[in-house]
Amino acid sequence: MTIQTLFKPDGPLASHIDGFKARAPQLEMAEAVARAIKSGGRLLVEAGTGTGKTYAYLVPALESGKRVVISTGSKNLQEQLFYRDLPTITGALSYTPPVALLKGRSNYLCIERMNRLLSESHLQKPEILNDLVKVKSWSTATDNGDVGDIPGLQENAEILAHVTSTNDNCLGRDCPYYDDCHLVVARRRAMDAQVVVINHHLFFADMAVKDTGFGELVPEAQVYVFDEAHQLPEIATNYFGKSVGSRTIQDLAQDIQLAYRAEAHDMAQLGKAADRLAIASQDLRLAFGVDGGRGNTRDMLRQPLWGQALARLNDAIGLCYEVLKLALGRGEQLDHAFERISELRTRLGEVLAVNQTGFSYWYDCSRLHFTLNLTPLSVAERFSAEVQRPEVAWVFTSATLTVDMRFDHFKAELGLAGSAELILDSPFDYGEQARLCVPRYLPEPNAFGRGEQLANLMIPLINKTPGGCFFLCTSHQVMRQVAEVLRREIGRTVLLQGEDNKQRLLKEFVENGRAVLVATSSFWEGIDVRGAALSCVIIDKLPFASPDDPLLKARVDDCKLKGGDPFAELQLPKAVIALKQGVGRLIRDRSDHGVLVICDPRMVNKPYGATFIKSLPAIPRTRELGTLGSFFDRTERGEW
Repeated sequence: MTIQTLFKPDGPLASHIDGFKARAPQLEMAEAVARAIKSGGRLLVEAGTGTGKTYAYLVPALESGKRVVISTGSKNLQEQLFYRDLPTITGALSYTPPVALLKGRSNYLCIERMNRLLSESHLQKPEILNDLVKVKSWSTATDNGDVGDIPGLQENAEILAHVTSTNDNCLGRDCPYYDDCHLVVARRRAMDAQVVVINHHLFFADMAVKDTGFGELVPEAQVYVFDEAHQLPEIATNYFGKSVGSRTIQDLAQDIQLAYRAEAHDMAQLGKAADRLAIASQDLRLAFGVDGGRGNTRDMLRQPLWGQALARLNDAIGLCYEVLKLALGRGEQLDHAFERISELRTRLGEVLAVNQTGFSYWYDCSRLHFTLNLTPLSVAERFSAEVQRPEVAWVFTSATLTVDMRFDHFKAELGLAGSAELILDSPFDYGEQARLCVPRYLPEPNAFGRGEQLANLMIPLINKTPGGCFFLCTSHQVMRQVAEVLRREIGRTVLLQGEDNKQRLLKEFVENGRAVLVATSSFWEGIDVRGAALSCVIIDKLPFASPDDPLLKARVDDCKLKGGDPFAELQLPKAVIALKQGVGRLIRDRSDHGVLVICDPRMVNKPYGATFIKSLPAIPRTRELGTLGSFFDRTERGEW
């Protein structure tokens, strides 16, 4: 059946899906995807909000009869696609081959680690014991082992690290529960399926595993579709790099203690070595200083105190290595701990070999933990080689792939030169549905106390807004300043990112209908709030990456060495795509109305401001905040 026939008013989609009516851009995209699949080519599609891109790639992918892997930008989108969109389309097309959902290993219960925790329950903290009861009770009833389904368990609960596995601590085929392992079962289903839904993190984890020559995580396919593809370059960079973190070190120290008590309780030096490893990891965190943050590893290596703490960590790792070597053959846990300490020693050497070119060496330090990272400056060559496989189709789609109506930046980051391109405008009528304001008399982007000034400036507009409001900030400091002022000055519920988990904050925001949600980057994308519950989006300033970011610094230096313009080639494109994502939160449906306020004078008084404006939807613009109240008045009277 042709794509035209499938999308016809009397076709299978319209017959099966209530209210379905194909949109012209949706049909154009579906036909382009079908051509790419038939030819085994590469296709880039920027599909504006409301285009219906999910059906536009699902229908030709399933109709092709080929094996398909669909990768999404988040677990939420992954589940929405698998549990809502995919069943709808398979039903409409009478598609019967098996489909599967596959997540990364940290999403699945590890039976061996749960049982080990149960055997050591007398050593655990009360909060972990309380959650352990929930996990154990749920484990007897679950059919997929997805820890996200555990009733009453916080999404960031401490116990999750103890009842899921990592590449480092998984026992693999040596595990006594291997045949019943939820991860293994999920991978078997995926290997047998014709359509597999994964996420970008898992795709690149699979590439990294294949690079080692030891197996695969995701089945080979003839068609790959990447939704929310704008996230790919950053995620790829993380997976083709390496890191060593204090969480990994402390987990290993704890597992050595458990192995010592279970399999070598006569080797007291093993317990002492594990204690020394944990303490050395904590000491290195303290050597970063109180504030932590991100920075260049080379700078830390020049600091004597940090160097001394690192030497103690290396000594502790060496001691664990020697003692575990003596215990080889006494038990599976001890043997596996020896493999992990060997790998840790090697990886620590790699992330500290700071003189290699083509990489950024940087650290990220929070209140309790740190990571040392080695990150490639570009993944274009490696990813380009991947998409050159013969007779395989690759489709990349998102609402935000272009800068100034060009795919150049995205293609350069992933090595996708020569790909077919398609830009589809949103079907929404932004001229009637929205207004964009860059107010006059704004404080400068780096002004002291800017968050308080902006909050006070926006209070009249927020009070005039008939529904809810997102106040999106580019830093946590500004976010807290804004929330403090709004909570003091306005009579609405003010929700603050970090005070509860993301899903509950969103649920409360929607149910309230007139709340203000103050947030940073995690709310800039992947959020879908329709109707009056979100009538106003305020963005504090253009989302340029911090110039102090060590990875950005390394890329800027590399770009300069090659004779390029780092601002035009790196910093500006990334800021444009981030802003497009934030703007995309406002209008999600044909019946939505709302206003967008960007509180950054650079939008109008810098030459590059035109690039931002040209990359946004064609929303009528004003510089007068007062006119936005009139827009809401006309909307409420139904004059639009």
